[in-house]
Amino acid sequence: MKEKATVALVRCENYNQEEVLVAVEKGLTLIGGVGQFAKKGEKILIKPNILVGDNPDRCVSPHPLVFKAIANAFKNVGANLSYGDSPGFGNPRGNARKAGFQEIADEMEIPFADFENAVTLSNPDGKLVNKFEIAQGVADSDGLVSISKLKTHALTRITGAIKNQFGCIPGPRKAEFHSVLPNALQFSKMLVDLNLLLKPRLYIMDGIMAMEGNGPRNGNPRAMNVLLFSTDPVALDSVVCKLVDLNPKLVETLVVGEEFGLGTAHDINIVGDPVEDFINLDFDVNRSPASTTTSTSFLSTGFMRRYSAPRPTIKPEVCTSCGTCVKVCPAEPKALTWADENHKKPPIYDYAKCIRCYCCQEMCPENAIFVKIPLLGKIIHR
Repeated sequence: MKEKATVALVRCENYNQEEVLVAVEKGLTLIGGVGQFAKKGEKILIKPNILVGDNPDRCVSPHPLVFKAIANAFKNVGANLSYGDSPGFGNPRGNARKAGFQEIADEMEIPFADFENAVTLSNPDGKLVNKFEIAQGVADSDGLVSISKLKTHALTRITGAIKNQFGCIPGPRKAEFHSVLPNALQFSKMLVDLNLLLKPRLYIMDGIMAMEGNGPRNGNPRAMNVLLFSTDPVALDSVVCKLVDLNPKLVETLVVGEEFGLGTAHDINIVGDPVEDFINLDFDVNRSPASTTTSTSFLSTGFMRRYSAPRPTIKPEVCTSCGTCVKVCPAEPKALTWADENHKKPPIYDYAKCIRCYCCQEMCPENAIFVKIPLLGKIIHR
């Protein structure tokens, strides 16, 4: 009989270095100890979710002190550490520095792995994707430790343990997946295939301060006071759904993850602090039963998709015309164009070309882009 998946919950109410260290040690002990995840001399890559290099107070990435505590535990068993991530926009090292990781890594003599060059890894068992272009630093490691942040996400509702591995694909190659995978279900199948290929040894989530609302970059910080630990990313993300009162059946990565054998969303042994202590029923997350991309055959037709599917919308009074949204749009031809030759006015959308990947909303540095459901979509899904 297959053992239940274990998810450890550990209370930690702030980013005091000593308290974080104690909480991480407790969490690792609850799931069997760090020694089962790395041996002396093994090359272990620690991969925090560095979407972009923002101040830790904005809760875009796991806090650097959580990274430090985890790295310390693996150093103590003699692991040979490296770290890194491929951000959504910009230079990997520069974003790691701005997010506060580089200073700690330098202090602990942990090198930044190669997240710019790629190697092709065959994935013959993939249900959707049979090969991936993976960062050289990931391919060179013996094992991967994934550190995610408890956040909302326009496409996948939450961005957690499963989605964090998308950063193992370097830079522009990520945009290719957005352009060829037209809806949340297909995108989630790719993410699950990626996790099954990479097989991270351990998943840890920083939920001490989470992000609700307009995530994964421009939402609002929300105290959840918890760190989560598991070897099963489906179970971990399913527990997160319980904490934020989100039906896991609406989260495509969990539905597909269980279907493909990545993990379980149901048979979970929760250890550590009581799960009831961390539940927030008013957490601002998309609980609508409507698809985030409108992927049914009828609604995905050109006209219906254009006028009923959730779509990114620019608030002109907030937009600074920086052009980030235009640069990151993966659609070909682009769904965003400048409204004037001088680029002084906010860009404008052609929703017939928009693939609903929400990369523009995700990477906007000014919190000027939100995802809204058109009136027709509200009527259909009322």
